[in-house]
Amino acid sequence: SKTKSNIQRRESVATKAAHGAADMTRRMVCGGLAGMIAKTATNPLDRIRMLSQTGEHGSASKLTPIQLFRSVIKNEGVLGLWAGNGANLLRVFPSKSIVFSSNDFFRGTLGTLYFGNNGARNENEKLPWSLSFLAGGMSGMTATAVTYPLDLARGRITGKLAGQGGKKHYKGIVNTMMITAREEGVKALYKGITPTLLGAMPYEGIKFGTVGILEKLFPAEKNNQGNEGGGAVGNKVFRKLVFGGAGGVMASIITYPNDTVRRLLQLQGSKGTTDQFEGYWDCVRKSYAKFGVERFYRGALVNIVRMAPNTAIQFGSYELLKQLSASYF
Repeated sequence: SKTKSNIQRRESVATKAAHGAADMTRRMVCGGLAGMIAKTATNPLDRIRMLSQTGEHGSASKLTPIQLFRSVIKNEGVLGLWAGNGANLLRVFPSKSIVFSSNDFFRGTLGTLYFGNNGARNENEKLPWSLSFLAGGMSGMTATAVTYPLDLARGRITGKLAGQGGKKHYKGIVNTMMITAREEGVKALYKGITPTLLGAMPYEGIKFGTVGILEKLFPAEKNNQGNEGGGAVGNKVFRKLVFGGAGGVMASIITYPNDTVRRLLQLQGSKGTTDQFEGYWDCVRKSYAKFGVERFYRGALVNIVRMAPNTAIQFGSYELLKQLSASYF
């Protein structure tokens, strides 16, 4: 009957909506866990990069990565290499869960608009580079807008070396946010958000766009049924490892100067920092006048060495977790 048909149709719509919500949740959890795995594995390199980038290491002269490594061990012990990792993980889980899941969403939406709703494309892997860039950029800006105060707290914790006797300026992510809000006002939690938002679009766009280009240039081999051959899961994970690492390196090289500016803006007003800037371009102008172009690339080499394994692990872990959890949804 007509009534029965309407009920069945509504049940079908509700079932699809529930499945879609569950699948999005699965992708968010996979993305968050992938980010946490990658951050923990590469945090020592990130700590050295941050100290080199900010210059807040207690020495008037520029230190090499090796000297910074020794200085951290001397002042804070081995665990000092993982200083800020707790803040990192609190920030990374929501950030990467939003980045990866929203990228899948934006790719699916843009793919439907570009190719039409033919239902034939599962992972939208053949999107044009421009749309891969746009999807990645929008996902990066979305994650940044939601999680920025956590990023600022992490920047202040890892961007400063402990003082005499191992005394730290900040003791944790909550402590950092409370001190910042109390001493500098709530608005201070968003210091540097402009370059961060401006950087998130090209950074994530280049990263995901590069992965998209490589997937088109080096398509996966198919068997006679049109599916990927033996070891499909392992093959997908390996491809994501390689392509993700390449995407991360490319993005970090291009956007690194902007990242330096945002770190300097984040640290101004914090304990032990005397530099003050009136905004993004004032920071660029004063830093260039005092140190030259070199100032914007301090720590760039360490960052490149860090980004290759970091993004490789991110993409590889996300693909692996996504494949392993697919059968449960």
